[in-house]
Amino acid sequence: MTRPLDGITVVSLEHAIAAPFCTRQLADLGARVIKIERPGMGDFARAYDSRVKGLASHFVWTNRSKESLTLDLKQPGALAVLWQLVARADVLVQNLAPGAAARMGLGYDALRQQHPRLVVCDISGYGEDGPYRDKKAYDLLIQSEAGFLSVTGTPEDPSKAGISVADIAAGMYAYTSILSALLLRDKTGEGSHVDVSMLESLAEWMSFPLYYAFDGAAPPPRAGASHASIYPYGPFQAGDGGTVMLGLQNEREWKAFCEGVLQDASLAADPRFASNAARNEHRDELRALILATFAGLATQDVLDRLEQAQIANARMNDMAGLWAHPQLAARQRWRQVQSPAGALPALLPPGRTDRFEHRMDPVPAIGEHTDAILRELGLAEAEIAGLRHSGAI
Repeated sequence: MTRPLDGITVVSLEHAIAAPFCTRQLADLGARVIKIERPGMGDFARAYDSRVKGLASHFVWTNRSKESLTLDLKQPGALAVLWQLVARADVLVQNLAPGAAARMGLGYDALRQQHPRLVVCDISGYGEDGPYRDKKAYDLLIQSEAGFLSVTGTPEDPSKAGISVADIAAGMYAYTSILSALLLRDKTGEGSHVDVSMLESLAEWMSFPLYYAFDGAAPPPRAGASHASIYPYGPFQAGDGGTVMLGLQNEREWKAFCEGVLQDASLAADPRFASNAARNEHRDELRALILATFAGLATQDVLDRLEQAQIANARMNDMAGLWAHPQLAARQRWRQVQSPAGALPALLPPGRTDRFEHRMDPVPAIGEHTDAILRELGLAEAEIAGLRHSGAI
């Protein structure tokens, strides 16, 4: 069964999250991804934690289906190997420190002269130019620079996202940009330079609050898990301690909520709650009424009432609840992938298709494929031994 990126080779100088997430998705579609790692320690994300049978949770997530090649790129012999790989590659991805790739001769202008069909994707915090070019960029710092923290959290305390949202955004835009560059190459015969910044990626995702605050208007307030301007829309506790999310979008739903969930039809016409603007203004009073009703109900009872009234709702799951989610099980979204720690469960990539199976190959050990790749490049056993003796691999 042919996958969309079968036959495409990606070489990646990657670490942490943004670039590895990008290239794992390319591997999902069939691309061969050769991950360059430092000898001995590898990608530093390998040491973030040891929660998955001794492996790091971030690394397991973003690095399946790849080949690991260790190279000390400060050594000429290792750099020569990298150049051989790039000559055979379709895509080069890197998220090294600003300027590091260019200092090794891997800037796009230099590469284009020798490899005009190569797609080069540089991922950084702020982009390859501008006053912030050399500024260090970690996920939390980009969340702050992009205004994410200003609209996330409670009125008293800003909160970061519980996941690396800036890294993920950059990884997604790098992934889609590389796909578009490969499509363009099919039409023009030429490669492209893709310059993805974490700031610009998250700024795009911030466009709703940006426009909400257009022309000096007040930005949306931090409202915790509740909606900033629609009410009731957010978390409410049931009598057994569980939390239910619910959301109303219009007056028809408000009437159904009063009749079927709160079981007090007269509330629908109460002037304090007769419109969304009024409900938002009197949200403390309405919240008290809702919680008083829910206090006598178990979580499932609340969910049942919401379903019967056709009010949008969700259970607030924890990670155990997500592992066991019945919808993921019913749609057969779980697979097994191998790893240095044995078989591990892994979710299929989003976007179920009837044309191919996504690639779900093992998570590599550090340098697991080094010798095989070097032999493929034509290096003799004595040359490989010499590189290992010098610490180049």
